Amino acid sequence: MSDHPTQNTARDAKPQPRRREMQVRPTGPILPPANIQGNALMVVIAIMAFLACLTLGAVSMVRVTASSWQSQISREVTIQIKPDEKLDMPKALAKARDLALTFVGTKEGRILDDAATARLLEPWLGAGLKIDELPVPRLVIITIDETNPPDFAAMRTMLQEEIPQAFLDDHRTWVDRLVSMARTTVLIGVGVLALVFTAMVLTVVFATRGALSGNRHIVEVLHFVGAESGFVATEFQKHFLKISLKGSAAGGLLAAAVFAVAGIWQRQTVATPQSDQAAALFGSFTIGFTGYLGVLATMIIIALVTTLTARVTVMRTIAEIDSIRSDPARIDGVPNA
Repeated sequence: MSDHPTQNTARDAKPQPRRREMQVRPTGPILPPANIQGNALMVVIAIMAFLACLTLGAVSMVRVTASSWQSQISREVTIQIKPDEKLDMPKALAKARDLALTFVGTKEGRILDDAATARLLEPWLGAGLKIDELPVPRLVIITIDETNPPDFAAMRTMLQEEIPQAFLDDHRTWVDRLVSMARTTVLIGVGVLALVFTAMVLTVVFATRGALSGNRHIVEVLHFVGAESGFVATEFQKHFLKISLKGSAAGGLLAAAVFAVAGIWQRQTVATPQSDQAAALFGSFTIGFTGYLGVLATMIIIALVTTLTARVTVMRTIAEIDSIRSDPARIDGVPNA
């Protein structure tokens, strides 16, 4: 006996293969992540960032050193007493110190002894000096209140009346010269920094445009297939933002490392002639928290300049393409007569 027809049909039917699910290929970047133009631009940005950060750190270091010099000089005055056969030098030194401390605005007085005076003269006259045998002026250091300095004219007059061999040096001349020199140095440093930034901006602009000229065909293809100008500009902007961040980070970190290594060297070579001379001329090689913030700001500025240049250049390229398409006579680069 035969089976039911519907059962035979179900038995003879073959199972249909399952339809394969559609797989969307992962989208890749429109621009190649690394090419010759991009690598060259990254190197240029790294070099300019290094120079800019190095100049910024040097200006910050000079400014702090000059401010320290000015502060150290302005908070002390010196009383010089010239040697005289009729003068009892120890009593004259003590009397000069006591007279100076009677004025409002003075904090403390310190008499430089023979050993301290000999150390001051050692670079010129050598070691083993006998101060008593030389006509060397003796010094009294008076610490003053910077916010409320004493009346230097009255102090000078009283000292000359009581001790004719005494002379008050309030360092005003040296302070004025130091302030002028510090301001000039900072202005020169700011000028150099401005020149470095200008060169950096121009170099980044031309390098970015050069790198974009090598990818012009990509812009044309994307624009011809209907991509909007904003989309194309955004894609190029992201690409060059990554390049600029890598280059500026490399240059900025290298400059920060230079200052860090110089500071470590200075700390490890304390009390050596080389370190003392470098400290006397340049101060501490540390740029501090403000200096490192300046380095970070420089890196951000470089990245923003590069990104903005890339966006503007892409928008101009697309506008030029549209202009050529609207005027067939310019397709071969010949303007319409």
